[in-house]
Amino acid sequence: MLNYIWLALIGLAILMGGFSGNIGAVGTAAIDSANKAVVLAGGLVAIMTLWLGLMRLADKSGLVHRLGLALKPIMTWLFPEVPPDHPAMGAIILNVAANILGLNNAATPLGLRAMGELEKLNRRPGVATNAMCMLLAINTSSITLIPVTVIGLLALAHGKNPTAVIGTSLAATAVAHLAAIGACKLLERSRFYRLPELPRQTTTDPSLEELDEATATSSEGKKIEEEALRTDATLPWAPFSAVILFITAFLFVAMLLITAFPEWIGRPITPEEANRFFLLRLIDALSVLAIPWLILFFPLYAALRRIPVYEEFVEGGKEGFQVILRILPYIVGMLVAIGMFTAAGGMDFITRLVQPVTNLFGFPPQLVPLALIRPFSGAASLPLLKNIVDQFGPDSFLSLTAGTMYGCSETTFYVIAVYFGSVGIRKTRHAIPAGIVADIVGPIAAVLICRAVFL
Repeated sequence: MLNYIWLALIGLAILMGGFSGNIGAVGTAAIDSANKAVVLAGGLVAIMTLWLGLMRLADKSGLVHRLGLALKPIMTWLFPEVPPDHPAMGAIILNVAANILGLNNAATPLGLRAMGELEKLNRRPGVATNAMCMLLAINTSSITLIPVTVIGLLALAHGKNPTAVIGTSLAATAVAHLAAIGACKLLERSRFYRLPELPRQTTTDPSLEELDEATATSSEGKKIEEEALRTDATLPWAPFSAVILFITAFLFVAMLLITAFPEWIGRPITPEEANRFFLLRLIDALSVLAIPWLILFFPLYAALRRIPVYEEFVEGGKEGFQVILRILPYIVGMLVAIGMFTAAGGMDFITRLVQPVTNLFGFPPQLVPLALIRPFSGAASLPLLKNIVDQFGPDSFLSLTAGTMYGCSETTFYVIAVYFGSVGIRKTRHAIPAGIVADIVGPIAAVLICRAVFL
């Protein structure tokens, strides 16, 4: 499906640009988008190196298996074909956690790592598995605790309560998240997307034999406990590890409280900050502290399990360059197609086409362009959000609804192109329809929730 979408975007862009007199802008947009894609990929190298290095430490130290043990009931339902003790499960768990906390820079490399591990379980090269489609559905509709970009934009516009969108974004993303998961579960069983059974084959590859055995026993939920016990036996703790972890946890909690409530230690705060709900202040503080403390915790935990942390970090970081080289053509291709279509006026045409329908359902027409462009391009949708805030004010119903809509949606086609491109998936199966369901349900839920809260 992605092949047809990509070709359609380019073909329509050229036709619309030629007949409307914008063909020059279409050509310029193609070159500019290609340059932006390369710059974006270059910026990802450092981020990928950092987080994949940390991920290797979490994997080698057994922390991934501990996380898998805690979230096993949920993850085994969402990903029944992934053995609970497989590295893919740990990467998926960390990817989900990073998305929930709004750590986009961490979520992408962790998601790419998870996709790479899932490809090792894939017995149909080039065809997306059910687990891959579910991972994409989760990433294109992830629950977001803190829409940092929206809050920052409303604060810059001098909004009275920029964090008002936290609650509405959380509710809207939860609805979109459930819709995407439900759609993914239903579509994978439909006759259009169901994978045919593969005959059990005798192979000389021991990894495939181990895969069959692991998959057969993963539903019993035993292997992850066995792996946790094996980790304890083969990686003994360093002396005073429990004390060190306790002190680390104490310092984190102390810093979290000081960041959330600086007046407790005599730091001045504004009356608006003092009157904010305490839970919102804790969430904001957690978003600030999450990345630096994660960067500390993974190496510390690995060191306490007697892992050579720097050597393993470097080995994991090397994967970042390989991943970027694989996904660069996919990033260029998708951003070029989207840029050409937007420059040709395609998004404006679709907006005018669907406006009569959205008006029937009470969907504000001013928000239609944002709802349509957001799944294609974050760079193009952010200026639209800013224009709404500038035109109607940061505290208006339209601005708060637009902010909620922006925070509860994702650049679906970009995410699918990058994630599947990293492992060479050509047949995306039901990943795109499930993402589109979230893109439709999310904005509608945002409007309904904001009407109930702000009007």
